[in-house]
Formats: sequence, structure tokens, C-alpha cells
Amino acid sequence: MRLPQARLDQVLDRFHEVEARMGAATDGAEIVRLSKEHAELKPVADAVTVLARARQEMSDLEVMSEDPDMAEMAAEEMEALKERLPELEREVALLLAPRDADEKASAVLEVRAGTGGVEAALFAGDLFRMYSRYASSLGWRVEIDSATEGEAGGYKEIIATVTGEGVFGRLKFESGVHRVQRVPATEAGGRIHTSAATVAVLPEVEDVEIEIRDQDIRIDTYRSSGAGGQHVNKTDSAVRITHLPTGIVVTSSEKSQHVNRDKAMKNLRIRLYDMQRQAKDAARSDARKSQVGSGDRSERIRTYNFPQGRVTDHRIGLTLHSLPQILEGDLDPMLNALIAEDQAARLADLEAEFG
Repeated sequence: MRLPQARLDQVLDRFHEVEARMGAATDGAEIVRLSKEHAELKPVADAVTVLARARQEMSDLEVMSEDPDMAEMAAEEMEALKERLPELEREVALLLAPRDADEKASAVLEVRAGTGGVEAALFAGDLFRMYSRYASSLGWRVEIDSATEGEAGGYKEIIATVTGEGVFGRLKFESGVHRVQRVPATEAGGRIHTSAATVAVLPEVEDVEIEIRDQDIRIDTYRSSGAGGQHVNKTDSAVRITHLPTGIVVTSSEKSQHVNRDKAMKNLRIRLYDMQRQAKDAARSDARKSQVGSGDRSERIRTYNFPQGRVTDHRIGLTLHSLPQILEGDLDPMLNALIAEDQAARLADLEAEFG
């Protein structure tokens, strides 16, 4: 892709403008805003500068090649540069391509058992363990917000906050229906059963500007169930908030009602923000049919087949015969393929923009 020089100049002009304004700004809020934009622009500006130098070097070598005494050396250097330029172009193009504003955010991870009863809850437990191990390998912190255990283990539902740099960007394509095919431990006849669990990954964004009017919510307090004995919550401290216009229900069941109210309101904002994201994703997918699905939570995205030891992602047609490793948290081969597919689609959008 040949990126227009005018577009590259535009990036550098904006970067230098932000740097100059940062040096002159005195208002705290403006300094914070400019610092954030500067941090976002710097990797792009650095890559654009490297590309511009390479292009200038190519131009200089073309002039040198006209000199008989320098032609041979210039030809060798031009050959090496011709191999390097496309990769530099691609790097800049990826940085310029439309991207998710929440790419670097932490995330709320929700795993819920679907069809399949006891086996579905066990599978939901397997998935949560898989994500927890992957998070641990990257140094991310996983904090369970709420969990309802299955009758024979696993989870009917588990919600956790995964905190770290770029969590949402790595995990956002995991949202959807995950299907498992295996012989349950309780199956005497050795028949393969199919069950499912639903995964949702929501960005945990700081300072989400979502207006929630008092008349649009109903707040209920109730006594949360505990493990028994001294652990039973003897006061009505758990909080349930219902957002009446959308029907979204959020709960929190820590020991402090004040803490629960704050956590539940935070979770409500995250879910309302995610609704807006899904609406935007749907609008974009109408215009770009090639994009990797990430918004439709009812979409069956992946099958884990235990008898054959394989995992298949249906969106990109990728099958990996490494199911045990994947369930142990080795998710990078799958996630990298999904991210690469999304990058290709975004580059195609950019190419269409530049004609």
C-alpha cells in the first residue's frame, strides 16, 4: 500500500502541534487530555518518521544510481531498501487504520453455562480456568466479582475483572458461544455430548460518560447467600440495580452495602457503554462484511472437540489440533490468527479510503 505523503504529513503536524500545546498549557484538564493524545500519537509519529527517512533514502539512492561510479553500490542498497519499505508501509498503515478506542483497556469477563446442564457448567469452569491461566502468563490480575457454582462443579455463571495493559484488545474476539463435544464423566455408554457456554468480554473503561437518571433505575437490597455458618450474610447488604429502559440487571454482594452500590453502578455503566459499542459494531459490520465478529453474543464462534483433540474457530476457519494446550491457557496461536484477520480487514478499509 502506497500511503499518501499528505496523510503522513498530517500525522506529524498534529503530533508537533500537541507537543507545542503541552509546553504552553496551564490548565490541568487540558494537560491530561493533551498528554493522552501525545501518548497515542507518538508511536504513529515515530513510525511515520522512520518511513519518511526510508523514502528519502530511496530517492537519494535513485539520484546516486545515475552516477556511473556510484551506480553499483546504489543498486545494492536500493535492493535492500525495496525489501524493507513494504514492511515499514504496513506498520504505519496498521497504526493509521481505524482501530478500537478501547484496545488497551482492562476488561470484564463473563462466562455463563448454556445448553447442556451439568456438563455446560463444567465446561464454563474449564473456559474460565483457561482464561485465568492465560491472564496469569501475561501478568494480568484476575479478580472474581461474582460466581454461581454448578451442582457438580464448574460455574453456572462467573464474572471477573481482568486488569492489565491491552486485556480487551487481546480478548475481545472471545465474545460468543463456545461449544464443547466430549464424553461426560457421568456417561456410562461413552456417547459424545454437545453442550455450550457463552463468553462476554466488555471493556472496563475509566470515566465512562454514561448518563444514568435516578428515575431510570430501581435499586433493591437483599440478603446474599453464603457458604453457611459464620459466612452467611445476615444483613440485607447485597444490591441489585435494574436499569428500566434497557432491562439490564447488575448485582454486587460484598459485605458493605455502600461498596455494593458503587460496584453495581460501575458495572451498569460498563454494560450501557457496551450496548453503545455493539450498536456501532453492528453499523460497521453492515458496511464491512469481512470483519471478525465480536459484537453478537449469540454467534457460535468456536468448537472444542475432545475425541479429536481439536479446536475450531468458525469465523476464520482455523482448526488447531492442540486442545489440551489451549485449555491450559496457550491461547496465543488462536488469538494471533484472529487479530491478524482483523488487521487485514482494517488495512482493506484503509486501502479503500485511499483509493
